[in-house]
Amino acid sequence: MKRKRLEFFFVIVMLILCCVVLFTGLPFKWKGLLIGLYGLIILSTVQALWLENRPPQNTLLWTYILVLLPVIGYIFYVYSGQLLVKGELFKSKRRSDRELLEALSNKQRALDVSQLNDHQRCFAEYLDRVTLTDQNQNTTTTVLHNGTETFEEIKRRLMAAKDFIHLEYYIFRSDRLGQEIIDILLAKVQEGVEVRLMVDAVGSYSLSRAVTKEMEAAGIQVYPFLPIKTAWYNQKFNFRNHRKIIIIDGKVGFVGGLNVGIEYLGEDDDYGYWCDTHVVLEGEAVQTLHAIFILDWKYVSGETLFDQERYIKEHPADGDGLVHVVATGPETSDNMSDHYYALCTCATKSIWIATPYFIPDQAIQTALRVAARKGIQVRLMVPETNDGFLTQYATQSYFPELLRAGIEVYSYEKGFLHKKVVIVDGDLASIGTANVDMRSFHLNFEVNLFLTGTTSIGDLVDQFEEDLKDCRRIRPVEFYKRNMAVKSKESFARLFSGIL
Repeated sequence: MKRKRLEFFFVIVMLILCCVVLFTGLPFKWKGLLIGLYGLIILSTVQALWLENRPPQNTLLWTYILVLLPVIGYIFYVYSGQLLVKGELFKSKRRSDRELLEALSNKQRALDVSQLNDHQRCFAEYLDRVTLTDQNQNTTTTVLHNGTETFEEIKRRLMAAKDFIHLEYYIFRSDRLGQEIIDILLAKVQEGVEVRLMVDAVGSYSLSRAVTKEMEAAGIQVYPFLPIKTAWYNQKFNFRNHRKIIIIDGKVGFVGGLNVGIEYLGEDDDYGYWCDTHVVLEGEAVQTLHAIFILDWKYVSGETLFDQERYIKEHPADGDGLVHVVATGPETSDNMSDHYYALCTCATKSIWIATPYFIPDQAIQTALRVAARKGIQVRLMVPETNDGFLTQYATQSYFPELLRAGIEVYSYEKGFLHKKVVIVDGDLASIGTANVDMRSFHLNFEVNLFLTGTTSIGDLVDQFEEDLKDCRRIRPVEFYKRNMAVKSKESFARLFSGIL
């Protein structure tokens, strides 16, 4: 905390020094003294940067930025260059989360892997060692394929709630769809159902304040995650809660790629058809998903729900495989990149990936290239048109190396592809909120389901194959003919891949 205050103080001091030196008639010797003070701040920052032992190329890059860009370079470093030291920013949450998850965990129950094949067992044992949450066998998972199907099911389940409803969203709009959900929540509060809603302060910035006050007045507890007014000061602005979770009575859970807004129903002309996937859970894994919500709720509100049995009670269901809820983010010791890498390295026949943003780290790139060269079928599906200039061209910048390795790249043309799905060998899968990009790997709070041998994986396979019909396969010869302007845009966008 002291370091954060000192850096924020240095930003103010450096701005004042520049204004005094550039815009006042102060004698030259005094200006020289102030320039020296500025230099001392920069040198001390560079020394601290070097002591972090980052990769040499990153250290040199940030050194050049600090030295060659007065004031602006320092501000950029404070708010972007220190994202790798996020552990210090969320130390208290990480410690609290670990204690509560370990108390809730049933790891003393040995994981039964006797019915799994070799590559399934490889991945299940990996997750069991590195995560704090349990793999659940008494859970059913049902795949929901688009916004209409998903929100019809969500509304139906919400209206059947008897005890409590807990929601956590990155984007929650007060448009037509959002208002329909809110109306249900208001009605349930009148029936005596507890309702708690947590929204990311940046993602849900457009959520009407008047609507929020209406919900609060009716008895719905609403909290923003990392409010903007304090995020600049404590350097947490870049870290966002990208999770989408609904828990109903501890018996039913929803998680996946869909936020709350009419664009997720395909009603936004700018995006057109919205291709996405969500999952409804019933059984023991709901408790694990609920634990993620409860930990985030404690962080934003200070309210502890773990001490009440009705919030953590298990409701087993007949399951047909393993379901593992895994949360990653600045408060965890691992990241989703590690899990995606482990999943891909367990493949023996195929790796299919659908993601709106493909900005992988070196480990993921290597895993996919090596798999393809071993004869494993690797397919990547991304949208034809993305929702941002940088993400569009940064994603394209990785195509040449993928195509050279023999990886099949498909461009989804029907609308906007937003699903986040990884399928390995047709019997292992990941589905959730995490994209294959640096923000999901290092900056965002994410939550995924890892499925082993469940029948729902077959649904994911069928939908992937169906979506391929609306794709254009990118052929190497055609792609290499793109003009220099496109190549320049790709190279420029890739420079920002670390924060995309």
